[in-house]
Amino acid sequence: MLDTNMKTQLRAYLEKLTKPVELIATLDDSAKSAEIKELLAEIAELSDKVTFKEDNTLPVRKPSFLITNPGSQQGPRFAGSPLGHEFTSLVLALLWTGGHPSKEAQSLLEQIRDIDGDFEFETYYSLSCHNCRT
Repeated sequence: MLDTNMKTQLRAYLEKLTKPVELIATLDDSAKSAEIKELLAEIAELSDKVTFKEDNTLPVRKPSFLITNPGSQQGPRFAGSPLGHEFTSLVLALLWTGGHPSKEAQSLLEQIRDIDGDFEFETYYSLSCHNCRT
């Protein structure tokens, strides 16, 4: 699915991971699920810090996958196959989940950490949405 050049570039990014990352796919029998499974397996082959597993018992949208740390069920979840414009978001999610710091100002990160409470965010992006940049 990923060409040799893309694998080489992605492998270099994945070398920056400082924590293990787990890709947990929740799939069905669709062609999109097969595409996601192939993509995630290829990504996991590029780094010993990335593992891939399938768990179709989770009560979430199918097909989708979670990027998390082992033992956790929190992290960004992608619905569908993040290729094209969405691939950059996938790479950033892998890096940040794997401990690579974001480029946000430290003061902003401290403000976010100081917010009390448990929060769950859902963000949707669509290339066909007139409100999303294409």
